[in-house]
Amino acid sequence: MMAYSKSTKRSAEKTVRDIRRATRRNYSAEEKIRIVLEGLRGEDSIAELCRKEGINQNLYYRWSKEFLEAGKKRLAGDAVREATSDEVKGLRSESLALKEMLAELMLENRLRKKACVVLKVTLHMIGDEYASHL
Repeated sequence: MMAYSKSTKRSAEKTVRDIRRATRRNYSAEEKIRIVLEGLRGEDSIAELCRKEGINQNLYYRWSKEFLEAGKKRLAGDAVREATSDEVKGLRSESLALKEMLAELMLENRLRKKACVVLKVTLHMIGDEYASHL
């Protein structure tokens, strides 16, 4: 008899969990904002607001934190203007042109260094030949 009641109890708990999972309410962004703004107005306590909306207080505070962080990021984005896609394309093409120019200058520099080495060796050889004729 005891084993039967435990399995029935577990089965009932599992059924309740499954129902809660299936009927869990998904709040839209607009609903979350409305609830957070209502809490910020301070007309009712947060506990009372959460009871009325049927949410846990921790969930309210998480939404509130996300709401305030998003606002802070948006305001910071306004202070430092974000680049448009045209500006990004322009910057990318300018970066590519600068990289190509740098590569050309590095190649030219290497060629000049090699030419200097060859010239130095040649002058040294000419100097040795000139000295031997004296």
